[in-house]
Formats: sequence, structure tokens, C-alpha cells
Amino acid sequence: MKENATIPSTDTQQSHTRNGSVRIPVGNIHLPGELQLPENASGVVLFADGGGGHNFRNQFAAGILREAGIGTLIFDLLTYDEAAADAATGVLRYNIEMFAIRLIGATGWLMKQPGALGLKVGYFGAGTGSGAALVAAAELGDLIAAVVSRGGRPDLAGDALPKVESPTLLVVGDGDKKGCSLNGDAYEKLCCKKDFWTVRGATHLFEEPGKLEEVARIGAHWFHKHLATSDDGEESV
Repeated sequence: MKENATIPSTDTQQSHTRNGSVRIPVGNIHLPGELQLPENASGVVLFADGGGGHNFRNQFAAGILREAGIGTLIFDLLTYDEAAADAATGVLRYNIEMFAIRLIGATGWLMKQPGALGLKVGYFGAGTGSGAALVAAAELGDLIAAVVSRGGRPDLAGDALPKVESPTLLVVGDGDKKGCSLNGDAYEKLCCKKDFWTVRGATHLFEEPGKLEEVARIGAHWFHKHLATSDDGEESV
């Protein structure tokens, strides 16, 4: 995927920033999304979810991030037709390379939006989107200031894991035994600044009362710490 390591140029026809629905040009397709930039945002986070971006869990977490002054871009990694096909087969959600290429393309589009100019960028991954977020982060290097994985599959990033430079937080419910094992293996392969957080009393989707909010606030703290920094690397006051 080396040829896709740089941020590609994107269609500038919709180059103005909007709070609300957007269509993100990536190659010859457009991905539906929702961009929200609080006033004086400290950074902006792209959500990458292999199961579809516009679900309750992502919307809820995005709201917590915006409360903390962090902008959010929620978008689908699949087109409508692809999502319909994937609902029947479940195959496309494991196409990590395709997801990573699209995430890189969406990052390039976002960084050209006037309201986002100069803002540090982070990735919030879930499901197979966590693997794609880490592959994209490895490709883009210090352009990505932080990564958070929520009950995801960072192990699917494979050989990209040791190449990730972005500070990375893996969050898993302690009742998700398989997830803990897979995330633990991925964590050992990361060579960047990193942390591994297990949420007590939570299972894979953090459906227990209060657990999704706990994860969202843990992620918001990680992003605030690593996005709200000056160019010399010191945390902003």
C-alpha cells in the first residue's frame, strides 16, 4: 500500500466546511458523513467502524468528544450498495486495506476544509475499523496525532502495528475474553506511546449501563492529551 502513503488530492467542489451532512470524495466514490466542529476545537477525530459509522455507539462517543471541545467526522467506510452487499456476506468489513485507503482519503479531504485547517487529527476505531485506523496511521506517520480503539480488532493491522508512530490507546471490556486476547497481542507489537485499558464489568459492545460513556470519556481524555499540543510537543495549557 506504499503508493497510497501520501494524502491524495481530493475533489474541491465541496471544499467549504459544514456542520452537518457531507459527502467525502475518495477516488471515484463519495462516502456519506457527518462533520461537527465545535468553536475553537482543539483537534478533530475521524471515526472508523467496519460495521458502519452512523451507529448509536459512534454518535454517542462523538457527542462526548465534542463536549470536550474536539471536532468529529463520522462517516461510512462503505457506500450504500457495498453496505447492502456486506450485510448479506460480511466479507467487505474485513477488507482492511480498502478501509485504510478510504480513511487516508477522508483524512486528506478533512485537512483541506477551512474550519479544520491546522487542527491535529486523530482516529477513533471500532470493530475492523480499528485495524484500518492503525494501518492508515502507520502510513501517515506524524500526521495522525492519536488513535483510540474501542473494542476493536487492532490485530488486523498485522505488519503495520510496529510502524505506528501515533500514541495509541486500546480499550476493551474485561468480559470480552477474546477481545482482550487479540488486543493484548496487538498491544505487544506496538512500538509507539501506548496504553491498554480494560473496562470492568463490560462486554464486547459496552452495552452495560454507564460503560459506553466510560469508554467515550477515556477516549476523550486520550485525544485531549495528544491533540491539544503545541508544535514543540508540549501540552497546551
